[in-house]
Amino acid sequence: MIIASIDIGTNTILLLIAKTDNKSNNITPLLNEYRMPRLGKGLKPGGNIHNDKLMNLFEILSEYQQIITAHNTEKVIITATNAFRIAANANEILNKIKNKFGYDVDIITGETEANYAYLGAILSSMKNVSSLVIDIGGGSTEIISGKNNRISYRKSFQVGSVSATEYYLTHSPPTPDDLINLDNFLVKTFKELKDKFTPELAIAIAGTPTTLFCMVNDLKNYDDSIVEGSRLTYSEIKHLIKFLQYLSPSEIKERYGKVMKGREDIILGGSVILLNIMKLLELPEVIVSGRGIRYGAIIHYLTSRK
Repeated sequence: MIIASIDIGTNTILLLIAKTDNKSNNITPLLNEYRMPRLGKGLKPGGNIHNDKLMNLFEILSEYQQIITAHNTEKVIITATNAFRIAANANEILNKIKNKFGYDVDIITGETEANYAYLGAILSSMKNVSSLVIDIGGGSTEIISGKNNRISYRKSFQVGSVSATEYYLTHSPPTPDDLINLDNFLVKTFKELKDKFTPELAIAIAGTPTTLFCMVNDLKNYDDSIVEGSRLTYSEIKHLIKFLQYLSPSEIKERYGKVMKGREDIILGGSVILLNIMKLLELPEVIVSGRGIRYGAIIHYLTSRK
């Protein structure tokens, strides 16, 4: 079966088209597409996603629909996360998507988002080991612990690379006080994680760790064959933060090239979040993966049919 899975996030809209094996639930990616309209820019709980962002959303879905049709896809799964959870006009947007494209969109809870992120992340990891998954999104961060498909801890924290930047890193480049205030907030936010896990494997997924790996290794263009399953150390992230904190977004984009497009103003915020989590959990390194919610949504669909 050919399945399309779209993840509508606060910062990105991601499309995965994959071939699936109904017996084994194996997923073979055929195509991954990434767009960064930042639907959640300036969005606060109870506010509306702006009309210009909705135009971008519909343009991207129209483009994705053509791709999906060309691949003879048999099933389309669409999930929406934090931006839609907090937006007052979320249901109105869902109705418009249904009327225009015929797609049903599932606004998933933070808990479900964590489940999907975990299922997607452990696809290519070692079996029979305890795993910790860190998913830093635009508006929230999910922490999930488990072994194989059994989850023992999951929580969605209301801070992501976009929200951390908009609330705390308000200057460009940020002031020392900006960074101190963000650090203090993150220590309080994640304090319950201290001494909670001793994972054999720690996996960081989504745009923050994959971009950081490209930056460390001077990759100007994203290459999944190089990035997927790579490793990123605590010291590498700490070194990058010391460098990034003195640069403006335009300088960051110029320095790191195409791989930074759409992320140049939020990569520092995402980096500080990841570093804080790694410091708290005493993780010397993380495995880097671009696989997350859109993969997990397919696994959930396949297993729920049985």
